[in-house]
Amino acid sequence: MKDPNSSRDIGPRAGTPLWLYMAATIVAGMLLLTGAALGSEPAQYLGQATEPLTWVLIAMVVLGELRPVAAPGQAPGNGSPTSLPFSLALVVVQGLPLALLAQVLAVAVAGTARGHAVHRIAFNAAQYVLCLGAADAVLRLVLPVLRDSPWVPAGEVIIALALAGAVHFAVNRILVRSAVAMHERSSLGPALLKDIRGQIRVTCVLVALVPLVVVAATHSVLYVPLFALPLGALYSSAMLSVKRDHQANHDELTGLANRKLLNLRARSEMDRAGRRGGRIGLLLLDLDRFKEVNDTLGHPAGDRLLQTVARRLSHSVRPGDLVARLGGDEFAVLLTQVRDSAAAAEVAARLRCALAEPVRIDGMDLDLGASIGIALFPDDADSFEHLLQRADVAMYVAKSARSGVESYDPGKDRNSTARLSLYSELRRGLAEGALEMHYQPRVSLDDGRVTGLEALARWQHPTRGLLLPEEFMPVVEQSNLFRAFTGQVLDITLARVSRWREEGLTPTVAVNLGMRELLDPRLPDTVDACLREHGVPPSQLVLEIGEDSLADDGEAAAAAVHRLRELGVGLALDDFGTGHFTLVQLAELPLDEVRIHESFTARLTDEAGTAAVHAAVALVNSLGMDATAEGVRTRELAAAAREAGCRTGQGSHYSHPLRGDEVPAWIAAHSGGSTAGTCA
Repeated sequence: MKDPNSSRDIGPRAGTPLWLYMAATIVAGMLLLTGAALGSEPAQYLGQATEPLTWVLIAMVVLGELRPVAAPGQAPGNGSPTSLPFSLALVVVQGLPLALLAQVLAVAVAGTARGHAVHRIAFNAAQYVLCLGAADAVLRLVLPVLRDSPWVPAGEVIIALALAGAVHFAVNRILVRSAVAMHERSSLGPALLKDIRGQIRVTCVLVALVPLVVVAATHSVLYVPLFALPLGALYSSAMLSVKRDHQANHDELTGLANRKLLNLRARSEMDRAGRRGGRIGLLLLDLDRFKEVNDTLGHPAGDRLLQTVARRLSHSVRPGDLVARLGGDEFAVLLTQVRDSAAAAEVAARLRCALAEPVRIDGMDLDLGASIGIALFPDDADSFEHLLQRADVAMYVAKSARSGVESYDPGKDRNSTARLSLYSELRRGLAEGALEMHYQPRVSLDDGRVTGLEALARWQHPTRGLLLPEEFMPVVEQSNLFRAFTGQVLDITLARVSRWREEGLTPTVAVNLGMRELLDPRLPDTVDACLREHGVPPSQLVLEIGEDSLADDGEAAAAAVHRLRELGVGLALDDFGTGHFTLVQLAELPLDEVRIHESFTARLTDEAGTAAVHAAVALVNSLGMDATAEGVRTRELAAAAREAGCRTGQGSHYSHPLRGDEVPAWIAAHSGGSTAGTCA
């Protein structure tokens, strides 16, 4: 159960405080080890090294280092080693030099077995050398003739061993937790106190065994291995407790923290941030296209993919930050310290880069992507529940906009108080007929004649005045109002077209459809009923489908487009060039027209982007579809669009959106006195 959040095997950069601290500790440990070896009598320790008791105690030290007793809340490899009774017994029975050599050997064996980095093994060995040196100093100070007397577990001896064990624990705690605090860039005080009660309890049990080990060693070497039985029982009992704690707080598949641990850690960090006046960040990640992997390659492949994602995320965050899996393909990253939303966005960008490298599973290279939402405490929320909710809102905004990373914006929160208020007002406005339609002309780039109109919705708000679509369409698209809204748009538009027909005016009129409207199974019936009610031929209605709608669920959207084609209405792809759709997909759809988004059209006046626009328009025309340039604001841009191959243009160069009663006069003024438009 290796902790995937641990990054302690990543070496510190040279010259940093952590690097200097670890280097100083290693040097101090080497000096103590060398001094102890040089200060001893070689003949004496050579004789002790050949004794069976020494080798049995060394073996128990190595075994104990491999089997640490972890307290609840600790990773299994980070507990108190059961080597402590035997290493202290070696100090008492055979002296400090042999005890130090045994401890260094045990740390090297255990570190190699666990795959620890060399710098981590060296630091652990050095800090244990210093701990044993401090314990030996206490014993020499309290009982200077300990090894020259027959060893009897008298009261003062037990007190001396208890003091030595306490000093060993204190030195170990200070050395290790100081390194952890530097590594995680956290305060030393909380680092020293973390999990301290559990470790004190375990250490007390281990130190209490030291007198018994020494007594057994002085009577018979065969007694010493018997301590493996109670220590094994202690280890098994502790591991069961640790495993239960780990399972309750970690995800079984990835080993990451689960929602419960994320909740507890976030609340703790929020309390700390509130006291020190700082910020914490929560990043919510949702993998793109994960369902396709599960459906195509099966759940075992999906599980391996999630494990890979867990490793990449864990190694891309800072020490001290927490990576959690919330379920499915949703992950969270808790940033325990963050300067502002820009700094959090930098972390999010780094995470996306880490996930961008292809993953090879079952002989296939899979491209990963993720949408990430960011929320900060206390800027965006004052509780963990609100922080998680708002990171979720930002994540779905990033997914729907395909922007990759988004910070929480109250204006985009469909569940915010303002959004709920706007929803209620819009629902009331639809019932009261507050919706208006304006119409923007579309003209031929060759002769300037009107080829059609685009119907654009406006909402006459009772207090805010006339609102544009970007101010209320998100509410429509994310609520149950979309069906009523679409029905009313069609009804108002076709009623106006019917009146124009009575005046002899027959231009085509385009109406925009969102993703939910397009996939609504009732849409074909709604369109057909409105056409029949107002007596408008289907050929005079064009339904505009946004490029993002077709890209979200291509198969379902294509089926919906074919159903609409059966009605005989015109079909146009809107906002082409925003990067969500390809010409290969375009060729498979029964479209009449492709409307080039104004951000793409604007490249026509930039020499670097002209060739790309010309190529795209040429391919559209080769598919038998008309290309329309949107956002035409100047005469120069109109000429460039015509030269690129666009048949029609639309934009402020020709006209701003007009009210319905203004359209006939405008067409008459721009068609040589004739009020008869032509169908596109």
